[in-house]
Amino acid sequence: MKRVFLIGYMGSGKTTIGKLLAKELGYNFVDMDTHIEEKHFKTVSQIFSEIGESEFRILEQQCLHEVAEFENVIISTGGGAPCFFDNMEYMKTHGLTVYLKHSAADLCERLEASHANKRPLLADRKGEELNRFIAEGLDKREPFYAQAEYSISGEIEDVVMEISELVRKREN
Repeated sequence: MKRVFLIGYMGSGKTTIGKLLAKELGYNFVDMDTHIEEKHFKTVSQIFSEIGESEFRILEQQCLHEVAEFENVIISTGGGAPCFFDNMEYMKTHGLTVYLKHSAADLCERLEASHANKRPLLADRKGEELNRFIAEGLDKREPFYAQAEYSISGEIEDVVMEISELVRKREN
């Protein structure tokens, strides 16, 4: 089974780490949100606002089942993907699941520095309000994220090396 599912809250580094990990292992990389956008010719934000969260989560599950058939792939899931339907269990039976774990304060700092203006849910939130929003979201999702086979945190390069070692051990 040569599939790694990266899970975690928005801003946890799933895409950045996923691309580096894929390069390190010689795997392909799939970002589920990008996959959905390319398939539907709309941004996730547009899809979300047009059809609502419930319908979006169905599309997301279909995408998960599609990409879980790929081999030699690192998959960056959407932050909410593990929290709906049987998605977390499905990922665990189809590959290695890795939770990129960060504190709410760390995520807040990362998101304020790089992504806040690009993410509709965060557009008008800053400082303590953003931190509170992230902490509440993380609390709701943590029981799902915690089901991952591995939880890893640290500097990007260290995380990439740690996950690549896990994958190589499984391949032998």
